[in-house]
Amino acid sequence: MTTARKQLISLTDTPYYHCISRCVRRAFLCGEDKNTGQNFNHRKGWVEEKLLSLTQVFAIDVCAYAVMSNHTHTVLFIDEDTAKGWSTKEVLERWHQLFKGTLLTQQYCCGDEIPDYLMSSLLETVEVYRSRLMDISWFMRLLNQSIATKANKEDNCTGHFWEGRFKSQALLDEAALAACMAYVDLNPVRANVAKTPESSENTSVKQRVISARKATQPTLLLPFIGNPRQTMPKGLPFELKDYLELIELTGRCIREDKTGYIDKHQPALLTRLNIKPENWLTLSKDFRKLFHGAVGHSDVLTDYCEHKGLKRRANVNRCTKLLA
Repeated sequence: MTTARKQLISLTDTPYYHCISRCVRRAFLCGEDKNTGQNFNHRKGWVEEKLLSLTQVFAIDVCAYAVMSNHTHTVLFIDEDTAKGWSTKEVLERWHQLFKGTLLTQQYCCGDEIPDYLMSSLLETVEVYRSRLMDISWFMRLLNQSIATKANKEDNCTGHFWEGRFKSQALLDEAALAACMAYVDLNPVRANVAKTPESSENTSVKQRVISARKATQPTLLLPFIGNPRQTMPKGLPFELKDYLELIELTGRCIREDKTGYIDKHQPALLTRLNIKPENWLTLSKDFRKLFHGAVGHSDVLTDYCEHKGLKRRANVNRCTKLLA
């Protein structure tokens, strides 16, 4: 049986989550269908544009993404601290970019005086909106709904575009986060639709390489801020140079026409995360096949299961084997 979404999200354990959405019947509704000859590659741009635009409204950042022909991968970061720091007006203005809100919230944003007996009701509504603006389910719902509506209009049809609800898994530590991001960024290389990571269209790694060449980082993606230290700004706990070097090397290793191998002089990121080169290649190729549920070292996985009241520690053996 599938697990309820609320049983998967635990901000106590991690703000990082891997989300996957598939088109109905795994059809090529965002790419080229070799059976019919129809090409819908332009829809990948729709997904990419909408995904990044939602980060400007939600307290959710994108760490990595790959838009494929019949499915999408995203690694998301829930920024709970930022959401809790928003003022009443900021919460409402953000929500009104997505929905009309209520007459009361519209009046408040227009500067109308709100009677005291209605203020408690307004503030309760604000807290509901604040919670939704850092909720992955609301984020993915708006992303997928908008694409489905636009695609159905283009096809002049009705019905489901996505295969049920999105799937998600918690990434409980740095090793799981790095492995999952690499898995997502290298999707087009594994699928043989791109020769190199930097040439793969509609992916976060391409955006990062383009910006890196200008000595910057993409403004719409969660930045790399370096290795963990005492006073950490918001961002990914890795060096950008280390990550891109690792992705480039891994991409060369997992080409279908080559034998994959990372030599003993492994990149600094693998050394810091204490992941064996042979395990890294397995993780970056088969992450989704290997893990169905939360991913992390056995100690954090145990804590996560206790917090969520889960009796069974799924993935514990594979996590111990591959992340140790």
